[in-house]
Amino acid sequence: MSKEINYITPAGAAALQEELRTLKYDERPKLVDTIAWAAGNGDRSENADYQYGKRRLREIDKRLEFLLKRIELAEVVDPSKIRSDKVLFGATVTIRDEDDKDKTYRIVGVDEINLEKNDISWRSPVASALLNKKVGDIVTIHSPKGDRDVEIVKIIFK
Repeated sequence: MSKEINYITPAGAAALQEELRTLKYDERPKLVDTIAWAAGNGDRSENADYQYGKRRLREIDKRLEFLLKRIELAEVVDPSKIRSDKVLFGATVTIRDEDDKDKTYRIVGVDEINLEKNDISWRSPVASALLNKKVGDIVTIHSPKGDRDVEIVKIIFK
């Protein structure tokens, strides 16, 4: 994993911390108890509880390692404190396409992507095209479906 800064909103940072806490202090200790109980039941080679438990424990440990690295590299950016007329990390941007249809995106960190809420990574093609642009700018968004021109109609930081 590169040492690139992990830009993240306060809510995203809190979610990573909560997942870390849950895995480390709730799920992992219970799983260790289950594995110990299963190991005490005899032949481990045919013990599904033991086999599954060990596999799940490895998954949790890998996820904990990943979360610790992401948190270590995190730079929390609070959108509510940003005052800019340009699209920056944390902005909520409304764009209008060639058919006069509006779409609103919130530009967030890579660990916060939620397409159902239109939360997109600052590294995505859409966000990359919008970054550092202003209201009224026409932007070309490159995507697998082809290029499309959109106009930025609103930028807010909340």
